[in-house]
Amino acid sequence: MEARVSQLDTPLPAEEIAHDVSVPDESQTGTQAIREDKVGSPCLDENPTKQVDTGAEAAISADGGGLLNYPSAEELIAKARAPVKKEYIRSAPVRSVTAKDEGDKNGTVAKVSVEKKSKRQLKRERKEGKKSAQNLCVAVARAGDVKACPYGENCRYSHDLDGFVAQKPPDLPGKCPFLYKPEPCHYGIACRFAGTHIERDSMEKEAVFNDTAYEMNGLNKDLQKLIWKKAVKFTKADDQLKKLGILGKGKPKMENIAQQQHGADNTGTKDDLQVFPKEERMDTESCALSNENNSLVFSVEDEDTEQNNGADCQHKTNCMEEELKSEPETLLAKDDLHISEVDRDAKMNLREKKLIDFRGKMYLAPLTTVGNLPFRRLCKLLGADITCGEMAMCVNLLQGQASEWALLRRHSSEDLFGVQICAAYPDMVARAVELIEQECTVDFIDINMGCPIDIVVNKGAGSSLLTKPARLQNTIKAAAGTMEKPLTVKVRTGYFEGRNCVHSLIPDISKSGAAAITIHGRTRQQRYSKLADWDYIYQCARQAPDDLQVVGNGDILAYTDWNEHLKNGSNLSTCMVARGALIKPWIFTEIKEQRHWDISSGERFDILKDFVRFGLQHWGSDKKGVETTRHFLLEWLSYYYRYIPAGLLDVVPQRINWRLPSYFGRNDLESLMASDSAADWVRISEMLLGPAPAGFTFTPKHKSNAYDSADNG
Repeated sequence: MEARVSQLDTPLPAEEIAHDVSVPDESQTGTQAIREDKVGSPCLDENPTKQVDTGAEAAISADGGGLLNYPSAEELIAKARAPVKKEYIRSAPVRSVTAKDEGDKNGTVAKVSVEKKSKRQLKRERKEGKKSAQNLCVAVARAGDVKACPYGENCRYSHDLDGFVAQKPPDLPGKCPFLYKPEPCHYGIACRFAGTHIERDSMEKEAVFNDTAYEMNGLNKDLQKLIWKKAVKFTKADDQLKKLGILGKGKPKMENIAQQQHGADNTGTKDDLQVFPKEERMDTESCALSNENNSLVFSVEDEDTEQNNGADCQHKTNCMEEELKSEPETLLAKDDLHISEVDRDAKMNLREKKLIDFRGKMYLAPLTTVGNLPFRRLCKLLGADITCGEMAMCVNLLQGQASEWALLRRHSSEDLFGVQICAAYPDMVARAVELIEQECTVDFIDINMGCPIDIVVNKGAGSSLLTKPARLQNTIKAAAGTMEKPLTVKVRTGYFEGRNCVHSLIPDISKSGAAAITIHGRTRQQRYSKLADWDYIYQCARQAPDDLQVVGNGDILAYTDWNEHLKNGSNLSTCMVARGALIKPWIFTEIKEQRHWDISSGERFDILKDFVRFGLQHWGSDKKGVETTRHFLLEWLSYYYRYIPAGLLDVVPQRINWRLPSYFGRNDLESLMASDSAADWVRISEMLLGPAPAGFTFTPKHKSNAYDSADNG
């Protein structure tokens, strides 16, 4: 969905738009058609010109623009449509037909000729761009002196201070976000608010630098160089992997298949040991479909039971044993494998299990892209208790990628903070948690075993681990035995729709060392479609051991949802709020105050202002920082518009699966915020961050309603 020209042609100042209570005409706000997907969840239509009647709009078109046949609130709710009061309903605006749409109508796709540049040409253009006056050296910009750069003429960036000042656009309105920091603005003359830096002279005399907040968990450059040189030693991780039967760096899993299946004592001669070659690394778990509750149950069973499960599993095991006999590799010492399975677990758990108390605390979910540090700061300001960083891939962390380590950054206001990691194999997870615990300040580490994204699942990580119970358990054991902080796990109810399996894994997850488990009430195949299965979450919570806290997740958009899920008998420690926080981040305030907040458009706009201020402090106040802040603001606005003000609804609270009709707000700003047009989101960003660059377009990154049953079985 690219940015389209908004119907709101006359710009209004931010301080005036919030107070304009006039009702706009039908063509005033650009909106995009909403369609119903396969399972009844709202999603954005790929064709912006397509018109779909959504209850109220059908009534309008039926009687020529009136509301005589407007459905009742009960009828709308029964069809998962938002019961907006009829006086605020408007007809869907007519879309202009684009070239792409014309091509679709003719059965062809419009093609755009794009000149393909070589890698050498792109590299040369990047090098020349760095030398342009727009890319001023950071040291020169900070000091305002061309002699400040330690690299001198060898610097890769421009030292043309006069040229930079000549082409620099006018300063943005407002004050520099670093004005009240003890140290001067890091961006100097490159700051888009540089004109306000002069105020520091009088502030220094009055000593009013009261903003002492800071960030932590940055990637040390020396550590990054050691990682690149592969000079980092993972002592704890390698010891734990050896206890599990997995050798150190570069070695495969070394467990004896027969011993794992029989559960027998591992005592024997070296000639009796069987080893996994690296290229044949695979799991030996068997899969049995339970007739009860239509649930898929995974277990590691003995030989007799496995034969009953079918010839395929037996054939797979026989083939693996033949491969092992034909290609023996380095064997473990006998002393490492003479312990029985029970004794091995006891040895790994000599230290007391690390516990964490989530009970009754409001937990903001780790949210990819939109769950960035500025957004978490905002949610902390609005009442969240627990925050968690965006999912980071272990392989990227172990390669020293700065962009991945940036996902681990923590703000000083996040008093109970965790990071979330994801990987396919125990060795990656064990080494990553050792490195994180050594270099970062965190309260817990969460392993994502429920991510439904194809690129993650296809690599054997995320939800894919739900189909590999042995590897899942080893991953948790490897991490829990390596780290000192509590370990938590996030999963979905299962992989395939209608085949929930997590209840059968919970006892093993607890024994492996996890202190808490978060259950998202959907399968991997469902993605974010249909409603979360909270009854199954309750069932899992009742079956969980006392030392394993269970956190529920899915479809929380009001304090009544929170209360319902934490009622007596649910056995849940707390609930995790995900998309509900993106749609209305003040949900944490509503939960604490136990009320439905009919928040005004001005108050919602102030929340956006706070996010922009936090974003500029995090990403920077120069040109690049401003545009990065704009990008993440727009990503958030692609969720933010879905909120329907409580005063406009016949029935409160709003449900997360309700489809939104086209409607007016109570003033121009509220109408603008209700638009699902990317052009109107860009306009909101311009009210906060100034004009967007020439030719700027925006397409949301997320596809939250994807439901690809063909690809996922």
